[in-house]
Amino acid sequence: MKVGILGAGNIAVQMAKTLNLMTETEAYAVASRDPAKAQAFARANHVAKAYGSYEAMLEDAEVGLIYVATPHSHHYEHIKLCLDYGKPVLCEKAFTANADQAREVLALGKEKGLLVAEAIWTRYMPMRWKIKEIMDSGVIGQPACLSASLGYYIEKVPRISDPALAGGALLDVGVYTLNFASMFFGNSIAGMVSNCVKTDTGVDASSGVVIAYKDGKMATLYSTTRAVSERRGIICGPKGQIEVANINNFEKITVYGADYQPIAVYDRPEQYTGYEYEVQAAINAIREGKTECEDMPHSEIIEIMEQMDALRAQMSIKYPFE
Repeated sequence: MKVGILGAGNIAVQMAKTLNLMTETEAYAVASRDPAKAQAFARANHVAKAYGSYEAMLEDAEVGLIYVATPHSHHYEHIKLCLDYGKPVLCEKAFTANADQAREVLALGKEKGLLVAEAIWTRYMPMRWKIKEIMDSGVIGQPACLSASLGYYIEKVPRISDPALAGGALLDVGVYTLNFASMFFGNSIAGMVSNCVKTDTGVDASSGVVIAYKDGKMATLYSTTRAVSERRGIICGPKGQIEVANINNFEKITVYGADYQPIAVYDRPEQYTGYEYEVQAAINAIREGKTECEDMPHSEIIEIMEQMDALRAQMSIKYPFE
């Protein structure tokens, strides 16, 4: 399938690399509002065509799927644009800036019979299902609590601190901790509280979240743009714990007994970049005539966006375009 990349930033580079490594895809086109940037990107990343406007790429009948790689603040606008041109969409996380935007574009995709998927790569990785299998096996007993941390020193990246670009830790890195909790503890939430430290521009530089579930489980989540964290996820039960190395690209699972001694270790299978799973899922869904991917259905996209809306309300963070 010929894939068009909308946006020519750093994350688009990884997608172009992935598409070039996969057998079922072609890194066919890239579009930027800056023609020179699009041409330079195409040359550097082995992309066949470069377009100086998004609309020009969307008019290309050869393009079978669009990957949206622009800032969070523009996802709503660009998903709608793609759908209006009749193109299926795989949009980078965070899916949109808020849940209302998500509901609108997902409804539009269903109305047009076009795939709309979120490129939250951890949802599509085979290690996700291995973690679930281990958890459900009973080796650690009934899981009771979960913790997840993700932090990178990216505060000085301009878009991260810009409210107009939906900046802040939550939508950029905190979204992974929320997805980690959602994948393994579900979304039957009894209560959720948060606190944060803000940048001078008023978005969250670091944030903490505590979730209590109706079945008695609890999750504690931490995200930051001010430090490099251990990126670890831990699921605990009365018989032991499951430790996941790197919740942003599952690397290794280690199972410990109640005596804190390792019982089993599972390494990540070989991968190109990790993006190939979401791309393949999108291609499969398009071929099957589906408007959503099973690994990250529309209901889950909206759920995570609603959680982030509620957390931002607690933090008193509102973007200027809302």
